[in-house]
Amino acid sequence: MKRRYKVLAWIFGFFAVVIGVFAVVVSHNSPCPAPQSATAAPDASMFALQYHCYGGPEVLHVERVPKPTPADDQLLVKVHAASVNPLDWHFMRGEPYIMRMSAGLGAPTDPHVGVDFSGTVEAVGKSVTRFKPGDEVFGARGGALGEYVVVRESRAVTLKPANVSHEQAAAIPVAAVTALQALREQGNLKPGQKVLINGASGGVGTYAVQLAKVMGAKVTGVCSDRNAEMVRSLGADRVIDYKKEDFTRGDTHYDLIVDNIGNHPVSDIVDVLEPTGIYVIVGAPSEDPWIGAMAGPIRAKLNAPFVDQQLKFFLASVEQKDLEYVASLMQDGKLVSVIDRRYPLAEAAEAIRYLETGRARGKVIVTIP
Repeated sequence: MKRRYKVLAWIFGFFAVVIGVFAVVVSHNSPCPAPQSATAAPDASMFALQYHCYGGPEVLHVERVPKPTPADDQLLVKVHAASVNPLDWHFMRGEPYIMRMSAGLGAPTDPHVGVDFSGTVEAVGKSVTRFKPGDEVFGARGGALGEYVVVRESRAVTLKPANVSHEQAAAIPVAAVTALQALREQGNLKPGQKVLINGASGGVGTYAVQLAKVMGAKVTGVCSDRNAEMVRSLGADRVIDYKKEDFTRGDTHYDLIVDNIGNHPVSDIVDVLEPTGIYVIVGAPSEDPWIGAMAGPIRAKLNAPFVDQQLKFFLASVEQKDLEYVASLMQDGKLVSVIDRRYPLAEAAEAIRYLETGRARGKVIVTIP
């Protein structure tokens, strides 16, 4: 028996060491190199926001980098406007740490920043048939916070409606598609159902309110009093000031709750869901650098076997068909982008710094001349 205990002790000790080494490696931040000088760019180069180490907005710098060349199935887009998302600062900080397994241990393997863009097609590959130089397009592609971006014809890009500005279009891709998929694919929202949007004044929330109304739902938005009128103007039938009222203590029950904040226990959320209701987690507090926003989904997963309602968490995938759908709504005036602040590319780090505060109303835009 003593020998068996010794073997078990050695095994547990071995795994403890492995876990400890893994924790040290995955949480290590390599030193930041000196930023490159952002001087006038020749024809083969461009300006772009870059980062070469993990940390706060101070690790972001506008640098001169090679201008991309489109492959046979790609478009080269001159970016006029881009928007920032929580995804950007998660990558910037490398948090939660587990994401560094793909983003890079110690330092990022891909220095590019940004996803959402809107601009003009400058050149196309020889196999491209749907787009031509001069077309105004918007979509999602890594490295959007730069003067140019290349994107595959069949991927997340579509024509920008003529009656929509580049700033309005650049705000759309990640946030609007996340809202759409949360309501439609995850929430199975039907006309006449009651939906509550927690965090209705943020990037995803402002689109979720509008899209839920387009789908014929009765919409309740939760936000602060200073944003209440704006949320009503987007179509919310009722607005709750979270500082004065806790929606989980109310008498109203909802068919769907889309949670962009994650500031209530799952047990409280379930109390205000219909027996067949659905709870979709889009965002959650992320102070813990190890699991970050996964804390909410983990709690939901643990609670799921004990409740009748569906508890879901998902990561949106920006698809061309969804961009085309929201573009049609924008063209018809049924979907608008709420823009809080605009920053030039030279101040893109400040745009991300402001987004991290959690006080943005709608979207934060970066303009690129």
